[in-house]
Amino acid sequence: MPFKSMGLHPSLVQATRDMRYAEPTPIQAEAIPAILAGRDLIGTAQTGTGKTAAFLLPILHQLLALPRGTTRVLVITPTRELAQQIDDVCLGLAYHTNLRVGVLVGGAPMGKQEKALRAGVEILLATPGRLLDHMRQNQARFDQIHTLVLDEGDRMLDMGFLPDLKRIVARLPGRRQTLLFSATMPPVIARLAGEILRDPLKVQIGRRSAPAVGITQAAYPVAEHLKTALLRHLLRNTDMPSVLVFTRTKVSARRLARTIAADGFSVAELHSNLTQPQRNRAMEGFRRGDFQVLVATNIAARGLDVEHITHVISVDVPTVPDDYVHRIGRTARAEAEGDAFVLVSPAEEKSLVDIERHIGQRLPRVTLPDFDYSQSVPQRAGKPGQRGSQPSRTRGTGQARGNGSPARPPRSRRRR
Repeated sequence: MPFKSMGLHPSLVQATRDMRYAEPTPIQAEAIPAILAGRDLIGTAQTGTGKTAAFLLPILHQLLALPRGTTRVLVITPTRELAQQIDDVCLGLAYHTNLRVGVLVGGAPMGKQEKALRAGVEILLATPGRLLDHMRQNQARFDQIHTLVLDEGDRMLDMGFLPDLKRIVARLPGRRQTLLFSATMPPVIARLAGEILRDPLKVQIGRRSAPAVGITQAAYPVAEHLKTALLRHLLRNTDMPSVLVFTRTKVSARRLARTIAADGFSVAELHSNLTQPQRNRAMEGFRRGDFQVLVATNIAARGLDVEHITHVISVDVPTVPDDYVHRIGRTARAEAEGDAFVLVSPAEEKSLVDIERHIGQRLPRVTLPDFDYSQSVPQRAGKPGQRGSQPSRTRGTGQARGNGSPARPPRSRRRR
């Protein structure tokens, strides 16, 4: 079914052609008619399936029939990067219209945001904290809001944003349409969402906890103190054109980025200790291909859309299975293929089993024949004559073995 047959405004149909949207994805085909009909909606689908356009297209269509100069749509999302990404998609879809979009995120000057609010942009994209900052200063008027969108809603509620969201919702008019989209929707989060939505239509595409099609997954058992050495070995001996590396903490992200850069790789880091301009430069450079490796915390696990990511490597095993699903969903975007590796220490095996149970499959355990797993724990710096073993710089075969059989060599990337 083409976009034209969905009753969308001709300007929006033209934009879908400009952006090379061939036809609606399953989540778009289900959600767009319901949103156009005014229904509240909970939409869940795997990452990379077009959820952003699924809510933006009908919203833009509705706005084109209303007077300009008034903020009527509020989209709330958990991270700055996701807000800016939605902004990019929105600007593309609204290119042939005169609709305006404002972005309210932390780390950016308040003054420019206040100017956008006073100008009466039709759509506001915001993170909860910065939105509340503006509300406290009475900079924003929301009496004409008719549509509220909670994007990555489960993550916002899970991150503890529920009190903030309730404060925000209390400032909105009683009559409105509320939409909640996410890649995962655990039952407990769905119950919380019931406090905000009214008789929502539930649209679920695919199995809720399943990773996207096209991702080849593998687990690499390794001692905790050898994880960095193994990561460096993988980077040096495997064809990885574009790699997203996840770590648990900001400190480890910075340390790991510097270690990888010392090996000669072009590396950027992404975490909440960076300023917004630094985060923007990291993301823009990674998208352009200036950086081969991006080392990030979980702020990059949700909504990040970079089509050319070939590998996602988790240096730690997430304790929340849904976090794993979101992490690996950064590869194999738009029906491409990708690889997802997780480095697992003996202490993390239980968490990995929980993930396997959650996604309904067991990950192959891979042992590299040319990596020295017997390296000792490095000694603390400052003790004369004592140094930890350094990982070998000898290039190996690049082959991996799992369950006693050689893993297939890295395959070429292709669109399916």
